[in-house]
Amino acid sequence: MTEDLSPAERYAAARKRAADQATALAPFRDLYDFDLDPFQIEACQALEAGKGVLVAAPTGSGKTIVGEFAVHLALTQGRKCFYTTPIKALSNQKFSDLVKRYGAAKVGLLTGDNSVNSEAPIVVMTTEVLRNMLYAGSKSLLGLGYVVMDEVHYLSDRFRGAVWEEVIIHLPESVTIVSLSATVSNAEEFGDWLDTVRGDTQVIVSEERPVPLWQHVLAGRRMYDLFEESGDKREVNPDLVRMARMENSRVGNGRDRRRGRPQREADRERERRQRARIWTPSRPEVIDRLDSEGLLPAITFIFSRAGCEAAVQQCLYSGLRLNDNAARARVREIVEERTADIPDKDLHVLGYFEWLEGLERGIAAHHAGMLPTFKEVVEELFVRGLVKAVFATETLALGINMPARSVVLEKLVKWNGEQHADITPGEFTQLTGRAGRRGIDIEGHAVVLWQRGMDPGALAGLAGARTYPLRSSFKPSYNMAVNLVSQFGRHRSRELLETSFAQFQADRSVVGISRQVQKNEEGMAGYHASMTCHLGDFEEYARLRRELKDRETELAKQGANQRRAQAAAALEKLKPGDVIHVPTGKYAGLALVLDPGVSGGRGAGPRRGYDGTAGNEGPRPLVLTAQRQVKRLGAIDFPVPVEPLERMRIPKSFNARSPQSRRDLASALRSKAGHYVPERHRKQRSAAADDPEIDRLRKAIRQHPCHGCDEREDHARWAERYHRLKRDTRQLERRIEGRTNTIARTFDRVYALLSELGYLSGDHVTEDGRVLARLYGELDLLASECLREGVWEGLPPAELAACVSALVFEARSNDDALPPKLPGGRARAALGEMVRIWGRLDALEEEHRITATEGVGQREPDLGFAWAAYRWADGQGLDEVLREAEMPAGDFVRWCKQVIDVLGQLAAAAPEAGTVPRNARRAIDGMLRGVVAYSSVG
Repeated sequence: MTEDLSPAERYAAARKRAADQATALAPFRDLYDFDLDPFQIEACQALEAGKGVLVAAPTGSGKTIVGEFAVHLALTQGRKCFYTTPIKALSNQKFSDLVKRYGAAKVGLLTGDNSVNSEAPIVVMTTEVLRNMLYAGSKSLLGLGYVVMDEVHYLSDRFRGAVWEEVIIHLPESVTIVSLSATVSNAEEFGDWLDTVRGDTQVIVSEERPVPLWQHVLAGRRMYDLFEESGDKREVNPDLVRMARMENSRVGNGRDRRRGRPQREADRERERRQRARIWTPSRPEVIDRLDSEGLLPAITFIFSRAGCEAAVQQCLYSGLRLNDNAARARVREIVEERTADIPDKDLHVLGYFEWLEGLERGIAAHHAGMLPTFKEVVEELFVRGLVKAVFATETLALGINMPARSVVLEKLVKWNGEQHADITPGEFTQLTGRAGRRGIDIEGHAVVLWQRGMDPGALAGLAGARTYPLRSSFKPSYNMAVNLVSQFGRHRSRELLETSFAQFQADRSVVGISRQVQKNEEGMAGYHASMTCHLGDFEEYARLRRELKDRETELAKQGANQRRAQAAAALEKLKPGDVIHVPTGKYAGLALVLDPGVSGGRGAGPRRGYDGTAGNEGPRPLVLTAQRQVKRLGAIDFPVPVEPLERMRIPKSFNARSPQSRRDLASALRSKAGHYVPERHRKQRSAAADDPEIDRLRKAIRQHPCHGCDEREDHARWAERYHRLKRDTRQLERRIEGRTNTIARTFDRVYALLSELGYLSGDHVTEDGRVLARLYGELDLLASECLREGVWEGLPPAELAACVSALVFEARSNDDALPPKLPGGRARAALGEMVRIWGRLDALEEEHRITATEGVGQREPDLGFAWAAYRWADGQGLDEVLREAEMPAGDFVRWCKQVIDVLGQLAAAAPEAGTVPRNARRAIDGMLRGVVAYSSVG
């Protein structure tokens, strides 16, 4: 090749090679046994040139190599590098990788659970740890040259995303930031913001997957390709379209649907045979099919923890075995080594033996409810090829290094916390991005199981949309406000918040809205001309018609409110033992009142019960239905007043948790009142019939000149369009006003509230404010107020742990049928006082217009983990605590670690003169034992 070059060209090439060898990148490339991709080289060269970089590339493409080059540069230059990740598991994994390369002396780890060699030149940490270091002015920041922000797209996260922006804004200017992101559609916009706040930043976007991905649909015994390609064309497989059309068409009634002719028997038989070939294969069938096709190892995503565990059991019951005897022996050896620290008495309650049986067969589940040690073992065995089928929730897709040859999606719908919703293109990309192992597989496979009603076109749209937009979730919290004012004063803090990505996006969006306002104004002019009437002012006539419609709607609402008030008044009169007929809803029918659910006493203020029920929602009776269900009903179940039909005695021995108790009492209820036929509620006369304002408007409409126009209704349609567009334009103008300085306005409201409470005074932070500055969490202000009011003073360690649990715990479901079990003694009173203080803060936030929708307000403390935290801190055994908590081991460990984290904050922040610091440390010692204490760093 070089022979074809001229002497001048050969000399230039030689000089380029020499220049390349003189860079830091050359020895770094030698560390890998494969060539770097162009996007990796481009990013590394930009870093070496002193620029910050944003690298957006698909999952598994190797963007972390750019982060590792930042580590290499820091060591070469004698500076520090912090490698941040969003989750502890990722931090642990990265720590292990870097220790293998650079040695334990040069690499440290800082997470909420672990601190290893924290003064090393390379420290891996969670992003929250770095944020806390910045606010505390940690000496560890001296000499810091590079910060790698892995999975930076987490700044879209509703709960934690603000932390990423805080770090990016507050890092010293001398620090170079390496941002690694999944492929997002607005990488350039994010890069522009980084350029604004951090200086010269190069954006490198790679859309190419390192391993090609093939999309399939598995229906019955056949695997269909999702796409068919011919030349440059890429279309949805016509077989899938035909199957969907056939399945969705209504079953014929013996006639040819196209021509109305009787359908021939042969045609009907062919259709029956085609339908028989389409079904959703079972989980063991799917794994068996993938195994026979050579498509294992595979990750099957099931959007349910219980579904993951059930899938493993189904595979075991089917006799599925994916490992030979040698692999089984190796699995047992690794598992016993990794779990040697777990006491034998805990193994049974943790489901160890069932878990081990699945692992030996090469099958496992992976979800947040599992013990962290168990999850780590599954990850290790999967990477080693000793587990070949993993059933996982979507949390596995968030950065954990577990690539597979195939990914299976059972359904394209998941529960998002509020409803069952279709997964987004971004979620689909994130999930299927696990398919295809670089350097092992020549191609990856994404398999979607056929489901009734599936639309292949919609699936193709999901598979074809590779990116999703990055949206800021930044909001100033109470802790952030006091830390900012402490360092910069109020005015400078406000300016810093204006530099957030959230405000950057809001300002950019205003440009598009302004253009829309101009278009709307042009449209309104056209509509106004079209509605002009030669008989009179049609705009005035249209206004009269709208006023009439609005008045009728208002009266209808008043009537509905009146009926609701009557129904609420009737509910307030109910007593335990009343037999009622629930008029509507899921639990319509006979019911026995167990608890009226009414706040106690007049003037007692809004009721805030331990079950999370708010008094301002009206009575919420707890009832036993005739179908043996114990449920707390709401106003929506009683659109009309309810009257007791009968009275019944509720046995003192009745236990709502006992199926036998419910069955016996429901049987007595049916015997006592099953013969009652509820009276039909009579409809009241409409208020509109006697309203003088409606009479006046109707008369004015009839007397208006335009009422007699032949084209009246045509003009009215144009007038309605004009009015609708005018209303929309006003909303857009309000949005423009609302998006200008939004973050600063929120900060002003937070500042005002903190000043009223005495945490801030002008540009200064008070003594109480300095305490708040050291408390990080969703309920930071509540924790600070509890410390200030001495709510936890004198509490024994276990009771203090119970109270702190209310600051971190959030139940996965809002089932408020029964109040949670609480420890007795002073802890119960302290928990009640915490709820009272929260009620006061909630009212104060409402007064200052700080709302939960802004992501700033304090949610109500959840007491659902208090009993479990108390029992564990008190030294009770794991078996007993888990049985009473009715909670998976993994969730229990996670909540315990969060309680320990906040206890550590209290020990550091609370005044040493009180009992809280000492008892917080003792509570940590009481909780940091057994399964909670197992180190997750291997």
